[in-house]
Amino acid sequence: MREHVSPEALSPDEERDLILRLPDQPDGFRRLYRHYSPRVFNYVVYRVGSKQDAEDLTADIFLKVIEAIMRFAYRGVGSFATWVFRIAHNAVQDFYRANLRYEPVDLDNLPEIQSHELLPEEMFARKEQFAHLRQALITLSPRRQEVITLRFFAGLRNHEIAEVLNLDEHAVASHLCRGLEDLAHKFQAEELKGGRSK
Repeated sequence: MREHVSPEALSPDEERDLILRLPDQPDGFRRLYRHYSPRVFNYVVYRVGSKQDAEDLTADIFLKVIEAIMRFAYRGVGSFATWVFRIAHNAVQDFYRANLRYEPVDLDNLPEIQSHELLPEEMFARKEQFAHLRQALITLSPRRQEVITLRFFAGLRNHEIAEVLNLDEHAVASHLCRGLEDLAHKFQAEELKGGRSK
């Protein structure tokens, strides 16, 4: 079972300093891990739909990051995030190639929503919303699914997504805009259908 990782916010300057000092201060990786692990897990769980698979994949991704980090060349703000999520993207692609399956989302299989302010019934409602969103996401093209999950679940900016996916930034913006429009139309159609069935 995946241990809970408390997110650690890092400023761009702190991130840069940790990365540049890694050869002499490898313990700095712990802070980078705490900063990126929750984002990577969120991205992966919404791509693969299974908490257990996402936990395993997240562990594999960070093992690859550790193995390759001394070869990483810092190129400015966002370069490390882009590099980490390219590894995550490739791991998800490999997962799909190896499994060739889609499993519906089980509410018990979604990650716990960490909040001291949510009541149990609110947490269940939030999980239902997440499951519903993921079911809608899988109706989009694979490229649009990828762009939306990188943007909203991994927290990457458009230019970072463009680098991860080897796309033009305008293409990312277009996929994002059209994907969100497709989701909005799908939800509107479901609301109309639900209203007619009452």
